[in-house]
Amino acid sequence: MAVPVSDVAALVDAKQATGTTISVCLPARNEEATVGQIVATVRRNLVEHAPLVDEVVVIDDGSTDATAEAASWEGARVLPVDQVLPDLPRGSGKGNALWMSLYACEGDIVCWLDADVRNFGPHFVTRLLAPLLTDPAVGFVKGYYRRPLHGEATGGGRVTELMARPVISSLFPHLAGFVQPLAGEYAGRRALLETVPFVEGWGVEIGLLIDLVANFGIDAIAQVDLDVREHRNRPLEELGPQAMAILVTGLRRAGVPVDKRLAELVRYDDDQQPHRVAVEIRERPPMITVPAYRARFGRELSA
Repeated sequence: MAVPVSDVAALVDAKQATGTTISVCLPARNEEATVGQIVATVRRNLVEHAPLVDEVVVIDDGSTDATAEAASWEGARVLPVDQVLPDLPRGSGKGNALWMSLYACEGDIVCWLDADVRNFGPHFVTRLLAPLLTDPAVGFVKGYYRRPLHGEATGGGRVTELMARPVISSLFPHLAGFVQPLAGEYAGRRALLETVPFVEGWGVEIGLLIDLVANFGIDAIAQVDLDVREHRNRPLEELGPQAMAILVTGLRRAGVPVDKRLAELVRYDDDQQPHRVAVEIRERPPMITVPAYRARFGRELSA
């Protein structure tokens, strides 16, 4: 989808008027088929043609394909996740890569994008940034969209429908107005993002939404329509661990004690034999508590 030149120009003016810097970041693992096109679209339209984005960063989360090469070829700064803050204990999962990217990226605003989107356009970035650049009261912006599935106009977002919405509706009904609580496209001000913990695995999106609203109020969170999002839909067997991570994250934030044994999802094979699937439920602390981060960005801990 094309973005009107006038809209981009207005955003550039707003960015320059406030001296705001912007990082676009993609956490990626084995996304060589799509990551290069996304990086190229951002760089061509929003770095070179219009000076809206200051850097495009890809955090390579242990890819075994040519993800890093494809992203670097198109002009991204590519960092293996294990080379960011190497003195800290290693983590795993998407949320860990996002947490590390707060240190790796330089912008006052960080715009995160999933790297598996097949119909990516610059409007994914401009629409997420618009509320942050035009309204100082907004600190975090979530995208929402229609999600096709297997050629049908709707049906995507199975974990959202089967787990995230029930968790929110029952435990956090004040968040029920968010159309896509698990959306992987969102942007926020560093000053907010650095103050909240990051779930290391698939619970990161719902954890950020709950924590940011709890800390800064629902009026500081906006959502924008990104139209249609087409991406690599995962098979059902991969969705159970995602759903469990979201359930654990929601229960924790609702004050329910969560036993560490819930880090294993019990399943049964075709012979009805049980087996256990490890689910990442660890959490990284607020980045502002990391001394190396405070030194890099000149931050101080509040009293």
